Amino acid sequence: MKLTVHHKTTYRYSRPVVLQPHRIMLRPRGSHDIVVLASSLSCSPKAELDWTQDVFGNLIATATFSHPTAELEIINDLTVRQSAAEWPIFRIAPEAHSFPFEYSPDDLAALGTLVVFEHADPEDRLGAWARGFIRGASTDTLSLLKDINAGMLDAVAYRTRDEEGTQTPLETLSLASGSCRDIAALFIEAVRHLGLGARAVSGYLFDPHASPGTQGATHAWAEIYLPGSGWIAFDPTHRRVGNANLVPIVVARSNRQIMPIIGGYVGLPEDFIAMDVTAHVARER
Repeated sequence: MKLTVHHKTTYRYSRPVVLQPHRIMLRPRGSHDIVVLASSLSCSPKAELDWTQDVFGNLIATATFSHPTAELEIINDLTVRQSAAEWPIFRIAPEAHSFPFEYSPDDLAALGTLVVFEHADPEDRLGAWARGFIRGASTDTLSLLKDINAGMLDAVAYRTRDEEGTQTPLETLSLASGSCRDIAALFIEAVRHLGLGARAVSGYLFDPHASPGTQGATHAWAEIYLPGSGWIAFDPTHRRVGNANLVPIVVARSNRQIMPIIGGYVGLPEDFIAMDVTAHVARER
């Protein structure tokens, strides 16, 4: 299917301020099931855009502004072809069918810190919670991951959270609630406690069952690396597996590395008034 994305971010200030360079990560790289047909990134006031790639291969635009302004508007328009299967079949390598398994030395070296949990867990609370999904000494790897993915919402309720940043996994467990990025971070850290390689993903979600005008939004989920199948998408917020209806934009070790826009201004804290974000994702028929 063909999807269109219109994503607008607006920053408002009480007086004209000098904008520092802004780091923008809103362009998908494309893959076997995501083909970028058209893309446009614009800023008002007009900015000079320099394109680079980070260590994960994400496309980064650095916007440099020449004039002070009281309002900054960043608009991202995309048209992509999404061909991911609704019910995918993952051809996992035989040696990884049963958990636990060991990554090959080459895979382990390439995964690096993606197999090492990021947050302190001195009482092994998260580790014990993650191991609670294991049904026996040897269990099916994909079934285990699906159980954890589906079990997130039994422990954590989804809630909209406008505050910046991501809760730590233990905070999300203690509060028993979190945003999509908090729930994804909990899932990532849980499977890392089981020795699996995981990374954070940011992008867009299309919901074909929602009413027109509310079918899309920005979203965060996770990917797990399994030999043979590669990176598999897990969306614990919706208990879904696979890339269907997802438009991945950036991947990294943690959510703090995949913020769509990072930037600042020269001025007083009270000069900043508000930030507004709207994202519309629609199917083009």
